[in-house]
Amino acid sequence: MTRKLISSGSPFEKTAGYSRAVVKGDWCFVSGTTGYDYATMIMPETVEEQARNCLKTIEGALQQAGFSLSDVVRNHYYVTDASFADRVFPIFGEMFGEIRPAATMIVCDLIRPEMLIEIEVTAFRG
Repeated sequence: MTRKLISSGSPFEKTAGYSRAVVKGDWCFVSGTTGYDYATMIMPETVEEQARNCLKTIEGALQQAGFSLSDVVRNHYYVTDASFADRVFPIFGEMFGEIRPAATMIVCDLIRPEMLIEIEVTAFRG
């Protein structure tokens, strides 16, 4: 069973020694993804815009890996403020409302002050 590494081009991947996603067999593990536009390294100011950027990057990584959002079985959401939940839930509903993966949201600090949300997903095709 081969292992395939997927990169989004984020400078953090090389510096911190990780891949945006790792494919092993029918599984795809997408690393925690923040709201940067990794082409420009611009971070939007609102949690909603950041969430949409996270999901765009995640969807791109899944596609590179030969998966789609419909293969997602597990989501972990990390937010820096509990009040963000009601602001991002509708966005998650748009993307995952029919897929309905298992999900957890955790309120925590993230590594940079501009980061308001981080999303990590696991996908399975089988």
